[in-house]
Amino acid sequence: MQRFVRHRLAVFGVVVIVLLALACAIGPLLVPYGHLQLDMRHRFQAPFAGPHMLGSDELGRDQLARLLMAGRISLSIGLAAMVISVVVGSVVGLIAGFRGGALGTVLMRIVDAILCFPSIFLLLTLAALISPSVVTITLIVALTAWMEVARIVYGQIRALRELEFVAAAVTVGSTPTRIMFRELLPNAIGPIIVVATLIVARAILLESYVSYLGYGIQPPIPSWGNMLEKAQQYLTTAPWLAILPGVMITLTVASFNFVGDGLRDALDPRSDKR
Repeated sequence: MQRFVRHRLAVFGVVVIVLLALACAIGPLLVPYGHLQLDMRHRFQAPFAGPHMLGSDELGRDQLARLLMAGRISLSIGLAAMVISVVVGSVVGLIAGFRGGALGTVLMRIVDAILCFPSIFLLLTLAALISPSVVTITLIVALTAWMEVARIVYGQIRALRELEFVAAAVTVGSTPTRIMFRELLPNAIGPIIVVATLIVARAILLESYVSYLGYGIQPPIPSWGNMLEKAQQYLTTAPWLAILPGVMITLTVASFNFVGDGLRDALDPRSDKR
């Protein structure tokens, strides 16, 4: 904890993420306008220039309400995709690293084969073939992110399985399943936690990509990506429509990356500079 607190950007990232999560969770209930509510009398209202605090879009919809609802969707996709990626990647890497042999080779060659495809193209291909929704986008993003977890866990398990505590577990008659999930996996949790935070940032960014290109979350449901796509035709007349979701994406992704950097330094004893 001391090493983490000394990483000021990581602390800043935690504060931003907590405030953003709270705002997206309860903010839509407090904003006087719904994210789908039309107000044609105040179309293209600039921020702080009328009843809509952060302005309104081409249909008079409140930008603050839409940003918070979009944040709720983006954070949900990012966290859910992270959980799925970590579970799948950890199980594959754990089995491949512990078992080794032909099974481990086959599993890791599958991982390498999937990694050969650029993730954004793989994501767009899958998104174009499947009807877009929050659930399907979450699954698609998770399917493009678990391979990195598998490789990290595989490397950790390969190193850990040669240590004395594993030999001691084998000596006392522990089953392979117990050794994998009670002895090896807890000792590899540090790198998994770090990569999990980075996966959340990546998932939010990937969701914004596909929504911006029209293959992700579909209007009228707001997401930061499709808000940017709609705003590009109003860059000269209503630039805040693009600036606000762009700032939210940048701030959220940067905050998760800062937290990941801080966790990496905190969980690595070699980084202690006392």
